[in-house]
This record gives sequence, C-alpha cells and structure tokens, in this order.
Amino acid sequence: ILIVEDADRLTDQACNALLKAIEEPTDRTVWMLCAPTVDDVLPTIRSRCRLVTLTTPSAADVAAFLVRTEGAAEAVASYAARASQGHIGRARALVRDEDTRNRRREIVHLPARLTSLGACMSAAAQLVAVTKDEADAITSDLDAREKVDLDTAYGVVERGRRPREYGPALAALEKGQKTRAKRRHLDVIDRGLMDLVSVYRDAIALDAGAAGTLVNEEIRADIEAVAASASAELNLRRISAIFQAREQMLEFNVPPALALEAMMVALQTPVSAGGARR
Repeated sequence: ILIVEDADRLTDQACNALLKAIEEPTDRTVWMLCAPTVDDVLPTIRSRCRLVTLTTPSAADVAAFLVRTEGAAEAVASYAARASQGHIGRARALVRDEDTRNRRREIVHLPARLTSLGACMSAAAQLVAVTKDEADAITSDLDAREKVDLDTAYGVVERGRRPREYGPALAALEKGQKTRAKRRHLDVIDRGLMDLVSVYRDAIALDAGAAGTLVNEEIRADIEAVAASASAELNLRRISAIFQAREQMLEFNVPPALALEAMMVALQTPVSAGGARR
C-alpha cells in the first residue's frame, strides 16, 4: 500500500511520472492519494482513481482523542485540536512539543504586525527562520543516525583509515540529506502558510458574524484588529496571495525568502484616511 499524503501538492512533472504506475499497478499494489478535495488532483490522475470521501474529525473529537491517548491537559488538547484543523499528526506534535506550539504562535501573530514595508520584510525573514528551525529539529537526529549507520557499515572510526568506497557513499548520503532537508523546510513553510490562512479565514468569519469558536481563539484580539482594518474581499485576496506564494515555491522553485517577501507585502495592512476599511 503506497500512500501519497499531500497529492494536491504534486507538480505536473510528478503527476506525469506517477501516472504510469497508477495506470498499471501490480496485482498486490494499492495507491492511496490524499487531497483536501477531488478538484485538487489533476484530471489525468483523478480519472484513474476511485473517490473515497472522508470526514474531517471535529475539534471536540480530536481534543477528546488527545486527552485519551496522549494524556494531554484539556486546555492544551483543545488548543491543539483547533490549531491542527483536524490533522491528527499535527495535533499530536502541538501537544507533545512546547517549541512547536511557540513557533505556531509566532506565525499566527504575524498578520497584525504587517503595518509597514519594513515590518513585512522582517516578518518574511522571521517566517523563514522559524520554519527552518522546526525543519532542522525534525531532520537533525535522523541525519546523525544515518551518518553513524554509514560509518558502522564501512567500519569507519573517528581517526581511522577510511575505505576508498566510503567517500562516494558519504557524498551520496549528504546529497540525499540536503534534498530531504530542503523538502522538509518547504513542508514546514507550507504548514505555516496554512496557519496564516486560518487567521484570515477567522477574520472573515468574525466579520460575517459567524457563530462558533475561531480556529485561533487565543488571539481573538489580533483577529478582531485584522477584521476591522480590512474588508472580507481584501482578506480573500490575501488568502489568494498566500496560495500564490505556495505555488511559486512548490511549482516553480522560487526561493522561499523571495516568495515570502512578496507575499508579506501583499498581506500588509492598508493605510487609508480616517481609518476606513478597504
């Protein structure tokens, strides 16, 4: 069973490479492609798949699950359930690691601070740094274990003589680790962008008077400020700008710093006479 967790993030090139494998799987192979909606999967792939629609668990269900399985305090479980928006793996990470919670808080506080061009540039740099720290925390232990395993396989000690084959093997390992680190950083940035989207969605919901708890209830004051300073139409355009930055990084390999700087400028709080919303 081969599971592609974020099939909506597959590039056209990746989909074309995957198409043949999906068209002609072996007798005992099952492909499972996961995406937010069926429209997020390319038609050429979609037409060869069977649609199975799953329901996202409610925040209450996720919170109860975290209390039961992780022994989390109810307040932390409730926060993680809302912040993860139904993603169990993300909810577990938020419950287990305070640093992960702190990094998310830094990200969702950014929109209220985008009041000038300088603030936008600083926010972009901060988002790159915060996500890089989280990505490094995920990959550093694995990289170290792989290096130890390679040294053991070739009988390499700290100051001992190294076999001739060790050099190319080490170079290949480091190249693979570098590629994985870049991909992991993009994964973490992508998750951070979805956290930003949740802030603007909360602002739109608040502006429309929608009932229910906000995803980012703990920063309601910030969200009220965002909602008061911009119309729902502008906040929708901001969400589009976030998805555009996401596409630039994933599809066109635009460096994260450049894509995020352009995005933050698009998210900047508008300044208008008399404090009127635009």
